[in-house]
Amino acid sequence: MWLFLAFLAVPLIEIALFIQVGGLIGLWPTLAIVVSTAVLGTWLVRNQGAMAMTQLRSSFNELRDPTEPLANGAMIIFAGALLLTPGFFTDAIGFLLLVPAIRRAVFDYARSRVKVQTFHAGGPRDSGRAPEQRPGDVIDGAYTEVEPPKKPTHGSSGWTRH
Repeated sequence: MWLFLAFLAVPLIEIALFIQVGGLIGLWPTLAIVVSTAVLGTWLVRNQGAMAMTQLRSSFNELRDPTEPLANGAMIIFAGALLLTPGFFTDAIGFLLLVPAIRRAVFDYARSRVKVQTFHAGGPRDSGRAPEQRPGDVIDGAYTEVEPPKKPTHGSSGWTRH
């Protein structure tokens, strides 16, 4: 139901804002603002996206919980989509999501609403067993010695090399 209301309300808000702003400053300045916010937003999303990717890589390298860098990256991508969507309301929300303090507040709110059951970083779980008792450490196998190939008893057929 909330998604339906958002898909209904956002275009109505955008149309109303276009009419109001266009009536105040005119058509061409309104279009110039929309295009310039898209260009500026793209530049900001690229820069902040690169920083978020660096944070995500370092969290993986240091085996830390990657939840916050992943959430930041997702919010930056969402902000980029909003900034590329023509309109003043979506641009305002997109620019707000590019502010690190706002992203942190959104992340904290989402974290308070979501319960994580478990998180594990690293290799396979050992369930408290000693290393020599873990399954998967030993691979049983059988082998047979292969004799070197014998010289052929017939001539070359043209299909093989000798």
